[in-house]
Amino acid sequence: MILMPDSRGALTWQKRINVMDLCFIFQLDSESIIVGKAAIGNMLGGIGYFYGQSKISLPKSSKLKSHDNFILYWPAELYTAVPSRPFFPRGFLWDEGFHQLLIWRWDVHICLDIIGHWLDLMNIDGWIPREQILGAEALSKVPEEFVLQHPTNGNPPTLFMVIQELVYGLKKNKFTATESNDISSFLERALIRLERWFHWFNTTQSGKEMSSYFWHGRDSTTIRELNPKVQFYSTLYLKTLSSGLDDYPRSSHPTEEERHLDLRCWMLLAADSLHSIADLFAKESKRKKEYGSTAKLLSDFEILSQMHFDPAYGAYFDYGNHTEKVRLSWKETKVGNNYPTRELVREVLEKPELRFVPHIGYVSLFPFMEKIIPPESWILEKQLDLISNKSILWTDYGLRSLAKTSSIYMKRNTEHDPPYWRGPIWMNMNYRILSALHHYTEVNGPYRDRAKAIYDELRSNLIRNVVSNYHQTGFLWEQYDQKKGKGKGARVFTGWTSLVLLMMAEGYSES
Repeated sequence: MILMPDSRGALTWQKRINVMDLCFIFQLDSESIIVGKAAIGNMLGGIGYFYGQSKISLPKSSKLKSHDNFILYWPAELYTAVPSRPFFPRGFLWDEGFHQLLIWRWDVHICLDIIGHWLDLMNIDGWIPREQILGAEALSKVPEEFVLQHPTNGNPPTLFMVIQELVYGLKKNKFTATESNDISSFLERALIRLERWFHWFNTTQSGKEMSSYFWHGRDSTTIRELNPKVQFYSTLYLKTLSSGLDDYPRSSHPTEEERHLDLRCWMLLAADSLHSIADLFAKESKRKKEYGSTAKLLSDFEILSQMHFDPAYGAYFDYGNHTEKVRLSWKETKVGNNYPTRELVREVLEKPELRFVPHIGYVSLFPFMEKIIPPESWILEKQLDLISNKSILWTDYGLRSLAKTSSIYMKRNTEHDPPYWRGPIWMNMNYRILSALHHYTEVNGPYRDRAKAIYDELRSNLIRNVVSNYHQTGFLWEQYDQKKGKGKGARVFTGWTSLVLLMMAEGYSES
């Protein structure tokens, strides 16, 4: 048990995260236990209180009069965990759902308080700014081009991961009577905002085809990006920062015909969570039926496979206007007093066409992560093939974010934009993949034993590498190199990298 202060400053016992017991139950060595303690300690130590006003971008068509290109959000307070105190000391919406997977197991009341603060940032339309840069100190850490928040752009609704686990815990009587009452009361009060949030996604991020969605805001006019990302930045592949996966390759030419697989799966999670809340309170309403119908539609395996599965690859993909023949080339230009310089410019060597976007990586595994694939399906075997293939995603340190076979693997997006989600290993996605593997080891099916073997080896690799890096450098890292396992990016990254503790504890969603 872990000693912690309660709301009165007294000491109470928490039983859900017991780092010392992990050593006994899961036969972890002392070095792993040290890292587990550092993970939960730093995650909790990074929780902070922020106050200020976000800067909200004004669309060009806006009739509001302003000398600047933004308006100020209302003065707001936010109680939240942060990804990294020295490098990212502010709230990030999609990170927070992963943070709370760990925090609710420590103290569910802290978790509810944090979720409530985030929902309080929702505007009348149901939109929540994805990055909370509140106050002068937070602002000083952010490059100017990242400051403005764009109300047309979303961010993965990861808080529903936590909501789903809390509802499941209530149904299975996993909480004390006091905790159950507090969670139930919170969910009843939060429901209207969670519904509004879902409605915002369902109306602003929907695609042309029924049950299709895409991350809005990608720049279709860029000449400097390998893969276009959201409009307020510039890139060979247009990046999709609103997805949280930044430079993960999407279709080469953004259009409204796009279908983004990951967003479709996030919408399934949200609809299913809302239906579960309504069911918990026995609320027979039109909206409950709508959430149930939406969840049923989005979890329909045949429809999903028709819209996103490519049998030739045995993989799920995005769909859009795409060509693989795109590159960055040096072009000489003149600036100032005819001074010659050069820049990397995007070249398209082939007309794009509507097709699957053939890049295997984390996005391809979203149906697997959401456990949509039936345990007896041959498609599940194909997913296990992709995961375990060293020429595609498998490494000795975890699963890489993008397959070695991808034409964009480890390529820069611009001259000044190195690869981010194009190869390195990220702990949040590996945690979700582990959770799905664990699920498929628990259900009957022809691939159960194989899923178990892959699960055991992947879990061991991830824990071993994070622990090894910590003892070599003293830090948890933002990401890990797929070739040698070395920590990369921001250090003291005790946000979702702290999920290594749940990997040690085998603490996964059971819903």
